[in-house]
Amino acid sequence: MLDARVIRDDEQQIRNALSNRNLEQSVLDRFLEVDGRWRSLTDEANGLRKQRNVVAAVIPELPESEKKAKIEEMKSITNRIKEIDVELGELDSTRDDCLLNLPNVPDPSVPVGKGAEDNVLVRSWGEPRQFDFAPQTHWDIGTRLDIIDFERGAKVAGTGFYVLKGDGARLERAMINYMLDIHREQGYTEVFPPVVVNRRSCIGTASLPKMHDDMYWIERDDLYLNPTAEVPVTNLFNGEILDGHELPILYTAYLPSFRREAGKHLETKGIARVHQFNKVELVKFTLPETSQKELELLLVDAEAVLRGLGLSYRVMLLCTGDLTFASTKTYDIEAHSPGMEQWLEVSSCSDFKSFQARRAMIKFRREPHLKSEFVHTLNGSGIALARTFAAVLENYQNRDGSVTIPEVLRPYMKGQEVLQ
Repeated sequence: MLDARVIRDDEQQIRNALSNRNLEQSVLDRFLEVDGRWRSLTDEANGLRKQRNVVAAVIPELPESEKKAKIEEMKSITNRIKEIDVELGELDSTRDDCLLNLPNVPDPSVPVGKGAEDNVLVRSWGEPRQFDFAPQTHWDIGTRLDIIDFERGAKVAGTGFYVLKGDGARLERAMINYMLDIHREQGYTEVFPPVVVNRRSCIGTASLPKMHDDMYWIERDDLYLNPTAEVPVTNLFNGEILDGHELPILYTAYLPSFRREAGKHLETKGIARVHQFNKVELVKFTLPETSQKELELLLVDAEAVLRGLGLSYRVMLLCTGDLTFASTKTYDIEAHSPGMEQWLEVSSCSDFKSFQARRAMIKFRREPHLKSEFVHTLNGSGIALARTFAAVLENYQNRDGSVTIPEVLRPYMKGQEVLQ
């Protein structure tokens, strides 16, 4: 959430940010209109309260002939204050709704652009594998090896779901443990939070109201299936004031996550876009002055997973038109998929600055006697499993139809070297 004072003091900055994101100005216009009325009524109410106090103080000293008129005057003031308070309550709700629907301001280092075509290549690692045979897609490989079952996944839950079986399930589990072990060595503390999250948590990370149509809602309990582990992990400190000397705090977590992908057709075959997916998440709580440095370190930590797996990838800096609602700066890591002949996004590493912390009221104090400040939050996939699983199958496939297991995963699979 943006600071209302910043919006008032630098309206043009917010207009530029919306323009660079290719968004309409209507929410900002509505906020400024309502906020102006809110401030005017607040000033009026404060003045009336002061006036009422003055009148109340002099009434006992007045002669009886004047008291009645002053008492009536005080009643009139009180009634007007009540009217203002009712309108202020309505304006507060509208203001809050506007603030919740205003996106974060892109960092000055983010390139201005319309969409994915304007993202900037930062660096690449490794060369896409060259085959002496026609590489197959992961869905053909998985079906032939009997480690992915799309038909039974659809039978159990519907389209966009699948079943991993046998060595496929073991490979997925091996990758999860491998990633968690890497991040633990990098200094992250592992947590295993709830899969479901409440409305307050979703608002805290800006999943609501923006992602409402893409989330699975449990109506009876007003809970949501997490759209990413970022939501429960970030909200572990919801409403808390942290000790500044403990920052940065680094957490990693594995969770299954869920997205309805409302309004989108799951036209991509295989498991590159599905409703349920496993992911290892990285979350940081940092001092404001270190968050940009911590973003670069976060990116390197996520890249380490792909380097260990020996998968070629590239890092893209997202332009303003491709940023997510809450992000101020984001790097995407894309692994090469030779069977699909695509680059698959397997991680997004983002700095949200104080945007999420302001919504979730996560603060810190540099010293016990100093005023509290909002932390900066960051998160990144460390990394998403479904597309990485697909990239492993496609990059490590052999002419005879088998798939070589990456060396770093073999200890997690009892030394097994090949899927066949």
